[in-house]
Amino acid sequence: MLFGTASAGSQGNGWLTLVSTLVPPFVAVLALYVTMALMNVDGEDPYTVLAVLTFILTLTVYREIVAASPSVARRPRDFLQRSLTTWTIVVGCLAVAGFALKYGAVFSRRVLLTWAVVTPLLIAASQYWAYVFLTKNAARTRKVVIAGVSDLSRRLAKAISEHRTNGLELIGWFDDRSQDRVAASDNSESKLLGRLQDLPGYVRAHNIDVIYIAVPIRREERTRLLLDELHDTTASIYFVPDIFVFDLIQSRADVIDGIPVLALCETPFVGVNGLVKRISDLTLASLLILLTAPVMLAVAVGVAMTTSGSIIFKQRRYGLDGREIVVYKFRSMSASDDGSVVRQAQRDDQRITTFGRFIRKYSLDELPQLINVIQGRMSLVGPRPHAVAHNEEYRHLIKGYMIRHKVAPGITGLAQVRGYRGETKTVEDMRARVDSDLEYLRRWSLALDIKILALTVLRVFKDSKAY
Repeated sequence: MLFGTASAGSQGNGWLTLVSTLVPPFVAVLALYVTMALMNVDGEDPYTVLAVLTFILTLTVYREIVAASPSVARRPRDFLQRSLTTWTIVVGCLAVAGFALKYGAVFSRRVLLTWAVVTPLLIAASQYWAYVFLTKNAARTRKVVIAGVSDLSRRLAKAISEHRTNGLELIGWFDDRSQDRVAASDNSESKLLGRLQDLPGYVRAHNIDVIYIAVPIRREERTRLLLDELHDTTASIYFVPDIFVFDLIQSRADVIDGIPVLALCETPFVGVNGLVKRISDLTLASLLILLTAPVMLAVAVGVAMTTSGSIIFKQRRYGLDGREIVVYKFRSMSASDDGSVVRQAQRDDQRITTFGRFIRKYSLDELPQLINVIQGRMSLVGPRPHAVAHNEEYRHLIKGYMIRHKVAPGITGLAQVRGYRGETKTVEDMRARVDSDLEYLRRWSLALDIKILALTVLRVFKDSKAY
């Protein structure tokens, strides 16, 4: 097998992924009906609707969390932490749906509260028990060799050794360089079994199950000859391209009509991920609008009483895929820059009104952007949108600057919670912000969004760069 969508360790990891995805929705629904039975509550139609919604939401959310997690949970604490995070999202979505549909009054609060508290504990316990069971009863270990010693194959070897549930055991490497040269270049000892030409014979003699070919792309002819020789074995063959020489954004493999393709730069919001992101944005933004409506009304009155211009300031910025959008903010300045030159706000900026300084300090001027989120122009979390004039300036100065526009801009983002907000006095200041934005694209997960939102709330009250 030269190309495939599943890993060679799918017998181990595949079952764990399946369990991590399917156990939660079944446990959640079962816990609901058990709680109802213990409290003598009849399973009428509203509870059936609740059970169906719970199953769909739990399946979707847990699937995304597992898919986005860099490693498989192993300790009880890992399962509990993941369960609490994902279940909080599910309960939040259900609460918003119940409020919007005015269904809250038909349910027993005692049942819902008990169910909401107990379920994440049951899910974590069930997943951990399944993990222990599958680990102890895993399929036979498959013997692995790697062709080519490099930083990439070292990372692969480390992953194999650290993830025993993959059912893989690394036997060693094959490389045309000597033991001394390999150890020196990789700054570690290498378990060399021979040269590349020795690989086919070794595989046949020692019943090797899996071969990873990590030979550099530039050695295309050597790789082709090696593959021809390995076709006389029964081992599974995987090619590991050294694509890490590129700056990768959401790299993934895909197949188009039987042709394998490799994504080097892609948005994280493809397929289900995009749906999850949009649902979470709509749900949380709607809830935040309801909660902050009195605050927004008070800010609007304050702006109207302290400025002569419009209450809402509109500015052109770049959105998803670099398309122009209009972003809303409460007016905090006497000026309305939106042309070819836009001067950034500075400390003690005379353009900022007295009331504007107050709302900027606590980021209250950003609240109208919740409307942008509902419209689909923005997201709650993502790279902050810059004025069009600033985009045109920095896209020529910073490599990869426009890649940040492969996702919808956010009200807050990874760069902001790390302190990269406000005025960018130098190109290096902007480069640090862009680096965090690109890291967000690489690492995106629903859990990361929740973490950024939580850190944003904490940072609002102690951000020295809010002016």
